[in-house]
Amino acid sequence: MQRESNSKVFIFDTTLRDGEQAPGCSMSLREKLKIAHALNELNVDVIEAGFAAASPGDFESLKTIASEIDGATICSLARCNPQDIEAAAQAIDANPNKRIHVFVATSDIHLEHKLDMTQDAVVKAAFEGVKLAKTFCDNVEFSPEDASRTDRNFLVEVVNATIAAGATTINIPDTVGYSIPFEYGNLFKYLIENCEGSENVIFSAHCHDDLGLSVANSLAALESGARQVECTINGIGERAGNTSLEEICMAIKTRKEYFDFHTQIETKKLYPTSRLVSSITGMHIPRNKAVVGENAFSHEAGIHQHGMLQHASTYEIMKPEDVGIAKSNLVLGKHSGRHAFLDRVTELGFSLNTEELNAAFVEFKKLADRKKEIFDSDIEAIVINSESGITGPWELVDLEISSGKSWGASADIKLTHNDGRILENSSNGIGPIESVFKALEDLTGYSLKLTNFEIHSVSVGEDAQGEVTVTVRYDGQDYRGHGISTDIIESGALAYLEVINRIDRKKISRIR
Repeated sequence: MQRESNSKVFIFDTTLRDGEQAPGCSMSLREKLKIAHALNELNVDVIEAGFAAASPGDFESLKTIASEIDGATICSLARCNPQDIEAAAQAIDANPNKRIHVFVATSDIHLEHKLDMTQDAVVKAAFEGVKLAKTFCDNVEFSPEDASRTDRNFLVEVVNATIAAGATTINIPDTVGYSIPFEYGNLFKYLIENCEGSENVIFSAHCHDDLGLSVANSLAALESGARQVECTINGIGERAGNTSLEEICMAIKTRKEYFDFHTQIETKKLYPTSRLVSSITGMHIPRNKAVVGENAFSHEAGIHQHGMLQHASTYEIMKPEDVGIAKSNLVLGKHSGRHAFLDRVTELGFSLNTEELNAAFVEFKKLADRKKEIFDSDIEAIVINSESGITGPWELVDLEISSGKSWGASADIKLTHNDGRILENSSNGIGPIESVFKALEDLTGYSLKLTNFEIHSVSVGEDAQGEVTVTVRYDGQDYRGHGISTDIIESGALAYLEVINRIDRKKISRIR
């Protein structure tokens, strides 16, 4: 693959691989598939959908995504050993647009303290890894892990070996977020000028945000000859995260007169994709997050508001609608029909099948009976958190709470099970949430360890919906659940019950 003479930048999304490695961001197969479809609609060039050899779950996720996604190149990560590479090849075999991404660490720190390998052994492993991957797939990417802290002469030697072995993309990772823009850009210039056959490969940037420089470093790499950026939605990833896809794409688009690059990203889908990933992972987007944060297009200071009224460009360098944020906010009420609801959902950048639309419309009508005003954020929450028709087996029928400062709280809960049972229980706790969770555990027979509890306001006003995200540990595994309601206690109950339902469904699928 030759580096294109035009200015296209390839977007390599690793939300499902590197992004999932962030603590608390593990996803189910169904959640990964939902994100993969969203990334495909976003028009990313490459989806790194997992690490096939990491676990049976990763292998199955990759295999399913490879068989369902038509458009983006599907990629699996692999270490430079036959077992990893063969697993990657098997997992993505069904997709005609596939890539195997092999890597080995190259810095002295990693060679001494992690691999216990000599430089000659690393060069041999890299060469043989790429060569083996080429027997399964024409499109092979190589990464020298911790490249930014690797001796330059040795890095050239490794890259030369992998180009000779047939690598089509050479990725230069700043694995620990150590580099700074000028230094990282200069590294690309050095490699492109000194590596044999560099004109025949795509050079790629993969940056972490430990010093808050991942986007700046990636842009510096592009200015120095790289033509692929590896990134994640919302910048999620290990430690401080990865290069943010939405930030890198909008920087290129907004400053096109400076960079003279372009991507094929459908930028109007950035915001809905961001919200989807946030909802699934439970990683809430900071209000001041660039491009997709709630404050990104908000103006409170009087002088700013005055300027905005005169002309939007005074304080906005991007249009909200360019990233998929709708112009209007207050949209629908309880008298709005299905057609109006579908139009608004579509305008917000979501596409639903009939089953999903029906489920979302039912939830919308329920909410409309409880709220005077329905905002775009309310509709987004309904659509994103919809389980696409998958419910139960437990369902919350009724919830009553009483509490007092001097004596604590009690919860009365009624549940139904899809086998026909109707169960009721009361429980006491220090506060309402604890009493609700205890009652749910008593009714369903599960003893769960709560490891994280977050509350997030979905919209505005006294009757705003509150979203609760819980993470629990059960039988050595973490499970995450979401609940949304205008009653925050009910939100917590729904989130906890979703976790219990996930565990139940998993048990049933194992039995079958």
